[in-house]
Amino acid sequence: MRAARTTTARRALAIAAVTALGAGLLAGCADDGGDEDSTSSGGGNGKTTISLGLFGTQGFKEAGLYKEYEKLNPDVHIEETVIERNENYYPPLLNHLTTNSGLQDIQAVEVGNIAEIVNTQADKLVDLSKAEGVKSSNWLDWKWKQATTKSGQTVGLGTDIGPMAICYRKDLFEKAGLPSDREAVGKLWAGDWSKLVAVGEDYKEKAPSGTTFMDSPGGLINAILSSESGKFYNAEGKVVYKENPAVKNAFDLTAKAAAEGLVQPQTQFQPAWEQNIANSKFAAVVCPPWMLGTIKAKSSDDSAGKWDVAAAPKAGNWGGTFLTVPKSGKNVEEAQKLVTWLTAPEQQAKLFSVMGSFPSAPAAYKLPQVTGAKNTMTGDSPIGEIFAKAAADIPAQIIGPKDQIIQQGLTDNGVILVTQGKSPKDAWETATKTIDNNLDQ
Repeated sequence: MRAARTTTARRALAIAAVTALGAGLLAGCADDGGDEDSTSSGGGNGKTTISLGLFGTQGFKEAGLYKEYEKLNPDVHIEETVIERNENYYPPLLNHLTTNSGLQDIQAVEVGNIAEIVNTQADKLVDLSKAEGVKSSNWLDWKWKQATTKSGQTVGLGTDIGPMAICYRKDLFEKAGLPSDREAVGKLWAGDWSKLVAVGEDYKEKAPSGTTFMDSPGGLINAILSSESGKFYNAEGKVVYKENPAVKNAFDLTAKAAAEGLVQPQTQFQPAWEQNIANSKFAAVVCPPWMLGTIKAKSSDDSAGKWDVAAAPKAGNWGGTFLTVPKSGKNVEEAQKLVTWLTAPEQQAKLFSVMGSFPSAPAAYKLPQVTGAKNTMTGDSPIGEIFAKAAADIPAQIIGPKDQIIQQGLTDNGVILVTQGKSPKDAWETATKTIDNNLDQ
């Protein structure tokens, strides 16, 4: 989510459709549309028009939140401009912030970009910690800190997060002689990603014909790294991915799984990977809440109810967005009010019930839209409760300004090569050389 695809874009492309979640819909936080801008229509009629610049399908419009806010505030009209892919959205946003021109009243920022915005563009953005009704305690502590400068300015309010679990096919597990009950499955690999790979080895021994254990090497290494408190940068902001043993261990474990044929030799969110979902070619995939939308969108109808969700070996986060308010916007005060409302627990819960964007506000986890959430692919599985539990254990992680470049190098120019016959050693060397070239080192 294609050679120049970033980890953020993988997240964006993953959300390809709006799918059933109980009475609502479950997809993710963006879709794989074209690269053209699309602006919602509607005349202002003398009203204050608040404009939002977004990437992908954030879901506010789809969940009816704009109409609800306009009903509560009759003098306000809301419009959004969407660039579907974040790799096409973020560079212009960064340029507009640098020149302090051409900005919307509200601009979305993906978690992979928030560190660069915090470090280099905070002076162009409103301190939302001072907005009326905003309390840091309304958000997960680590989520709040990701958008906060060292001096205490909070440049963005979090909309969603991506607590990880493992989605798996119960029928394929049973055919391979593995347990299918979610509690028993979670215990197989609890606490250690290497145990997950070991389960893959057990699966391979009796694997149904034509299937592998997991969907891709990129998904596996991303999950392992997403569960680490430190990965590519240290606390001082220095790039340390080559010296950090957690990164090399993640690479080596993923390369082992790739060399043993435990993962499909595909890049996530490419057509071949999507076809593997439709053809039931793998038994498990690392699964933030929004991934269920992709599974639903790409699966054949007879797969409904055959999936379940188990706890990941370790808690981690994959995805998440922030809403910022540029100081140069035309309607700064009204924009702050809208951002505050959109990111309140009640609205985050509604967004999850319709779009599968899991709340970054813990108070939302107790609301019925979360506690009662269901998905057609996982039947009666209490997915809201499962992901809420996973969210509680996510470690605070150091996010660096070029995390996406490093992550992409390790996946698209690294572990995928092992599935194509390269040795893990050569794949690591190719990945690090590519990353360092892209970092101008």
